Amino acid sequence: MSVTGEHAADARIPLRDQVRQELQARISDGRLRPGDRIFEQDLAAELGISRVPVREAIRMLQSEGFVDVLPRRRGVFVRGLDREQAKELFEVREALEVYAARLAAQRAESAAVAQLADLASQARAAHEGGDVDAMSNANEAFHNKLVELAGNELLASMLEPLHGRLAWLFRMNLEPERVCGEHEELQAAIAEGDADRAAEVAQRHVLSSRRMVLERMLF
Repeated sequence: MSVTGEHAADARIPLRDQVRQELQARISDGRLRPGDRIFEQDLAAELGISRVPVREAIRMLQSEGFVDVLPRRRGVFVRGLDREQAKELFEVREALEVYAARLAAQRAESAAVAQLADLASQARAAHEGGDVDAMSNANEAFHNKLVELAGNELLASMLEPLHGRLAWLFRMNLEPERVCGEHEELQAAIAEGDADRAAEVAQRHVLSSRRMVLERMLF
């Protein structure tokens, strides 16, 4: 990835934000795993930029909980999660995502709901075809679209780091059929404009995902 290449069309985005987005994407999709070290100089050379925006991006990611800057080890490392931290993330995610689902059911227009349905269908097809990466990508896009349909920028900004920190765990999905089914239920409730039903399905989905992640963290 080249920051100057991919984002050159929008010079309004500061370099530090472009680097932050790239690093967050790599953490979320598993290219960077908990404990991996990030070398500022190497990353700057790869992206064709100076170390200043890289350093600024790392500070931002540190404040959001994605990385640790460890002076004694003289390096930047992708932060892992322990069980207590995961529980806290899910507690906040439950409150915010259930509300997002309710808002989406109240506000979403038919064209946008159709896009949500398409993402659920893509995930189902990928699951049935055994394409784990494609299913993970479609599921992540489904959640992003759901938050977009809620039409609340503050809510979206609060959910983004939660999704990012949990994404690498969700990619180790042990219950793909359940996830597909719950996404399809949620999409149907939003399409019908049933806010109470959407909130109920979203809450069940978050709690099921919480159980799945915490069980995996036992091993």
